Amino acid sequence: MVKHDLIGAGNYRRHALAAALAISFGFAGVAMAQSTTGSFVGQAPAGDSVTVTSETGLTRDVPVDSTGHYHINNMPVGTYTVQLKKDGSVVDTRNGVSLNVGVSTDVSFVPKTLNTVTVNANSIPQIDVASVDSRSVITSKDLARLPLGRTAEAIALLAPGVNQGSGFFNNALSFGGGSASENAYYINGFSSSNPLSNLGGVGLPYGAIDQQETYTGGYAAKYGRSDGGVINQIGKRGTNEWHFGGQVIWEPRFAESDPVNRNYANMTLPAGYSYAQPGLAGTLYQYRRNDKQWRTVYDAYIGGPLIKDKLFFFLAAESEKVEGRSTNNVDAAQAAYLKYTNKLQKFYGKVDWNITDNHLLELSHIVNKEPGDAGNPDPANNSPAEASSAQYYAFNYNTLKAGGPLNVYPTWSKDTTTLDIIKYTGYITQDLTVSATYGRNKTTNFTQYPGLNSVDAFLINNGQQNPAYNGGTPITNNNATRLISSPDAMTRTHGLRLDVDYHLGSHDLSVGIDNMYYHAANQGQLTSGPGYTWAYFITKTPLSPINSFSAAPGTPYYVRQRIFHDATSMSVTQKAYYLEDKWQVNDRWLVDIGLRNDKFDNYNNSEQAYVREGNQWAPRLGASWDVFGDSSLKVYANLGRYYLALPSSVAIRGASASTYTNQYFTYTGIAANGTPTGLTALGPARSSDNEYGVTPDPKTFTATNLRAEYQDELILGFDKTLGSSWTTGAKFTLRRLESAIDDVCDMSKLQAKMQSIGLDPTLYNTTQPGCRLINPGQSNDFLVSRLDGSGYSKVTMTKSDWGFADGAKRKYYALNAYLEHPFDGKWQARLDYTFSRSYGNTEGQVLSNIGQTDVSKTQDWDAAAIMANSNGILFNDRTHQIKAYGAYAITNEWMVSGRVLLTSGAPKSCMGYFPPPNQDPINYGSAYHYCFGQPSAPGAAGRMPWNQRVDLGVMYRPMFAQQKLAFGLDVFNVLNRQVPTQWSATSESSSPGTVLNTFGNGMFYTQPRYVRLSVSYDY
Repeated sequence: MVKHDLIGAGNYRRHALAAALAISFGFAGVAMAQSTTGSFVGQAPAGDSVTVTSETGLTRDVPVDSTGHYHINNMPVGTYTVQLKKDGSVVDTRNGVSLNVGVSTDVSFVPKTLNTVTVNANSIPQIDVASVDSRSVITSKDLARLPLGRTAEAIALLAPGVNQGSGFFNNALSFGGGSASENAYYINGFSSSNPLSNLGGVGLPYGAIDQQETYTGGYAAKYGRSDGGVINQIGKRGTNEWHFGGQVIWEPRFAESDPVNRNYANMTLPAGYSYAQPGLAGTLYQYRRNDKQWRTVYDAYIGGPLIKDKLFFFLAAESEKVEGRSTNNVDAAQAAYLKYTNKLQKFYGKVDWNITDNHLLELSHIVNKEPGDAGNPDPANNSPAEASSAQYYAFNYNTLKAGGPLNVYPTWSKDTTTLDIIKYTGYITQDLTVSATYGRNKTTNFTQYPGLNSVDAFLINNGQQNPAYNGGTPITNNNATRLISSPDAMTRTHGLRLDVDYHLGSHDLSVGIDNMYYHAANQGQLTSGPGYTWAYFITKTPLSPINSFSAAPGTPYYVRQRIFHDATSMSVTQKAYYLEDKWQVNDRWLVDIGLRNDKFDNYNNSEQAYVREGNQWAPRLGASWDVFGDSSLKVYANLGRYYLALPSSVAIRGASASTYTNQYFTYTGIAANGTPTGLTALGPARSSDNEYGVTPDPKTFTATNLRAEYQDELILGFDKTLGSSWTTGAKFTLRRLESAIDDVCDMSKLQAKMQSIGLDPTLYNTTQPGCRLINPGQSNDFLVSRLDGSGYSKVTMTKSDWGFADGAKRKYYALNAYLEHPFDGKWQARLDYTFSRSYGNTEGQVLSNIGQTDVSKTQDWDAAAIMANSNGILFNDRTHQIKAYGAYAITNEWMVSGRVLLTSGAPKSCMGYFPPPNQDPINYGSAYHYCFGQPSAPGAAGRMPWNQRVDLGVMYRPMFAQQKLAFGLDVFNVLNRQVPTQWSATSESSSPGTVLNTFGNGMFYTQPRYVRLSVSYDY
């Protein structure tokens, strides 16, 4: 993915400070989001020429125009020598000029300026007067200095407005209040996002990262398919000099602090409410003191010339092994103590071919392998040799001691992601550049379950078994796997991007296409064992019906049988084209005008389109004002619209067949494998959303006028130099979700509307599909099929027809202020403060409170009842954020560094039942915005504690090894602040008035203090 910026000749005017800045740092020009290149611009005597030469020998020579300006576009990132030539002879040289990704670097040759300014490349901060976006760039040198986690997400968290998402989604991030699935990942210009759900993405080996861009807003029309943020990693490349090295990292167990235990909540409950098991309140829920892990990482790299100035390669490999212990909670299917070993291997290879100075070819190959094994290793059953290992042991919660090994059925898995990327860049003329990028991605999700039988069902809530049938000790079995996956699940992706950039006077004109295709096979899950689970319950009101389709049990003890299956295949096509003009209006004003059109099509397992979203027009407008004309003060603005496509996984439990039923029973005994016996059904098996294994008609599953999710964004900001060493600034960001997609499942409202317009619902299939995709709050047109097969009738549903009081709402505003001192050879520091609010009734495509990853098919908007009292503070709101990082070289050999993160806690929500008489109107259980019978909007239950984290590091590079050898010590969470980041929001069990003992429990905690030791060598 290439962006070629052409700055208008004759439109740059720089005074003394500006020229010094250009020479020392290089100004960042018009940004190129998700790009892999940068550009050079500057001033020089008219009639002379400027030559740039990279570390690979790539050379470009351009004349200085009559106004004294030059531009050299679309150059690979790296270190360059820039020379001024007069009549073919070199008259001035700038060595070691760094070209960062996505920007234009200003290198000027102004004799009068240079006579009056002493240029020190390490003392003058940089202000990018030609950019209109919001982003941060962290280079490999920064990564070597700072104490950071070794993931793309850990790097991105340095940027303002980026927060850790819900623990349900692992390392997924929230950008500017967006949900965790609304971000985009790129490696060397090609998408590396999760091709199935868009939750997270693939990253490079840490030692292969040259630069990482983190975009938090305002990117240009060339790029789209994200209304959150963008993580763009650029891999290292070979040069004319040979480089090799390696690193060993060890995070020892003895240096990790003990994790805190988790206790059952012990709240004072309102009258009429009581815990399911009152004796458990305040007692130990999960013993975690021994739940530690230790990590060993080996990585190595080598790069250099295959043919000097022509052909280069770079190879990097990383192997990570994590060993640890984990204890199940006391109410798990089986109280067990797990010893595990997880492995992750990464590989990165890149070849660069300078065919000529005007034609470049790049090849990249990335592999991520994550073998895993949950359960007892069993070589006799052909466990993969490279697989991770796991061993379960019995655990006694009375003595808090582990016992002998358990014969738990193992799970073997190996996820392998392979990316291949080829990129061509052609400098056709001085003003015309053409670039093309083609990539493909294959991910295999191999899974096996040797030994798993069809008899032992997965058991839930064993602690609520009737003690009369188990002797006071829960009866369990060896099935520790609730849901299983297909052994041959996989995804394939390929995409083509073509960009044409042309410089015309004061305009940089760009046009291009951006197309992607995704295919996923055998994705989804099904229930293990006999195909269903058993869950045990206790009710305080045995004479009351459990729900609208189940009778009263007549006894406190009952069970639920749940059947679930949603495995399927699907595909997606995404096509876009764009037009863009970067117009240098005059010496001080730059305007960026762009227009992008996206088209998204989603297909089910029969290759039938169930979503067609065409002509999604996204205008982008940005402006930058160099107030004094000397780059000491920049005021900028950006206004844009950003569309988000539906990922492949929408077909799962949506456009393809799925089964999800619940049926309740009383029982008179418990078998030796923990399953109930002597069953008496309390009602039929029911699916709240009519998921009975029938493939929906693709014409009826989606509103025919469905629009893609999109968000409008406004950014206003300024940057200002303070003296010669500091930069400060502030910006205001406003984001408003204008259109969302989710499913609605209350087909009784559809039937009522049909009756009101004269259509007899009994003559139509109104219950299949049981849920349909809509734009909440907008008028949605549906086709409803006639039972006689004669065709369809159109029905228009408004928000009032569904019973909704509002449409989808999500608003985010933030004010960020920063102060920065760039690295000057001695020290660097940056401090950010962000005040923000995120509020509304729609988090986005996923639902963090309950960890629902059914993208754009969450329980929100399923019915009017579920949306009552839903307007509040959204989960990803963090009102206050303070971020700081820095490094200081004590001597030439010793450097200390640190990072501070202080953020407000996440909002708490409480989900329960409506007050009597109709407490569960849609049979969703404890899922409404009520808490103990009272309205409870999101965030109304308070906030989690502040996250206060301090990380410190020290690095020793001895002179006797020419500073090629380094010894590192990093301490993370120095203060050992362990706080819960999210609580369990579901307040009541399947019986209204019976409070879950787990309600209010901390679910995820910040990691305890741990230490990282490292030894590295870089030649």
